[in-house]
Amino acid sequence: QVQLVESGGGFVQAGGSLRLSCAASGTISSINVMRWYRQAPGKQRELVAQITSGGSTIYEDYVKGRFTISRDNAKNTVNLQMNSLKPEDTAVYYCHADVVTTMGIGARGYWGQGTQVTVSS
Repeated sequence: QVQLVESGGGFVQAGGSLRLSCAASGTISSINVMRWYRQAPGKQRELVAQITSGGSTIYEDYVKGRFTISRDNAKNTVNLQMNSLKPEDTAVYYCHADVVTTMGIGARGYWGQGTQVTVSS
């Protein structure tokens, strides 16, 4: 089995910063794309940013220039540095990873449990 555990959420004033981390563990052979999603109350879950095992990144327009995604392949971790936070960034943030397990049956997506980020105005 594979587990993803997020940490680093919290409460911050507008303009502040937070750093989210996600650690994957279990029967992992390799991890392809790692992503951060978020879900605000009453809204659908949306992609925030993603990073490939080679370090290529994609950001959604609403976080470009403010958020930075990074990963450590050796530690199976992904981070999200969030700067210049806005009240509209308030959401539960979820880590997602495309994992090839030691069973070797192809990549499968796994989710973390989520971490709350609240930005006050």
